[in-house]
Amino acid sequence: MNGYQLRTVKKKEQIMRATFDLICKFGIEKTSIAEISKLAKVSPVSIYNYFGNKEELVRMTLIDLMNKTMSKYEELLERMIPFQEKMEFFLRERGEMAECLSMDLVQVSSEPVVREQIEAFYKERTIPFFIKLIELGKQEGCIDPNLSMEAVLLYIQMFKEVLAGPGFMEQSSPTILQDIDRLFYYGLIGKPRVTGSEDDVESVRNEYPLNKH
Repeated sequence: MNGYQLRTVKKKEQIMRATFDLICKFGIEKTSIAEISKLAKVSPVSIYNYFGNKEELVRMTLIDLMNKTMSKYEELLERMIPFQEKMEFFLRERGEMAECLSMDLVQVSSEPVVREQIEAFYKERTIPFFIKLIELGKQEGCIDPNLSMEAVLLYIQMFKEVLAGPGFMEQSSPTILQDIDRLFYYGLIGKPRVTGSEDDVESVRNEYPLNKH
């Protein structure tokens, strides 16, 4: 990308970051283009030029959040840390997101246009991510190697359908969502297993802290 394109990408990221922060704090209805413009330090004209209207900006902010979150998960999957450490990282990250994610954004995810994008994202990135995660868990002895991938994908689909059910997210507290995540992950790997001595485990945690990006 040339300099102009890089500046455009940076401005769009600033705008979506500001949009997300304001929506989480005030909700969609009370968040104006003027406030987004002020926080992002760009002109309202730039926002309209890049996104067309507030509704499209909100939709793109949600899609951007999904992409960045998945990129973080995919990067973690490649790191040389124990499988259990990766699972705990996923749970912590999802727990923090459940606490701050605005219900307004959750409602936007149910819009037909957004649902279509989410379904495409699920097929193109979510499923491949979980296939790789399961294969890695089997290699490290954390997931039963006899489990078929078909059964695992059905298990994932069942959770997905429940979470996508009408009104489910709006009626569920962050604590409930965190518990469901824990049931999902540890239902896959069973009872958490620790190999080696306590000193060995602590050494790994110190070498690869979960908040290291």
